[in-house]
Amino acid sequence: MIIGLVQARLSIPDARSLKDKRMVLRSLKDRALNKMNVSVAEVEDQDLWQSAVLAFVTVAAEKDVVEKRISEISSFLRSDPRYVLLDVETRLL
Repeated sequence: MIIGLVQARLSIPDARSLKDKRMVLRSLKDRALNKMNVSVAEVEDQDLWQSAVLAFVTVAAEKDVVEKRISEISSFLRSDPRYVLLDVETRLL
């Protein structure tokens, strides 16, 4: 069993409230869940309006499958103009 973790730090410059931030994050999470076989959670900065840290986790029997999903997640995160991707950290466990 191989576990892949992608931790992404985001800036949401147009968010003027936690409600604005959560709308962006909810959309991002829903699209990730629909497109890829991953779990998503906000893991830091829950109370900050313009900042978020998300963790994406995937599990598979083969390392190649997990590496492919991690690559897809990284590309997916770079595709949305509503936020700025500040940092991406990936790990295989």
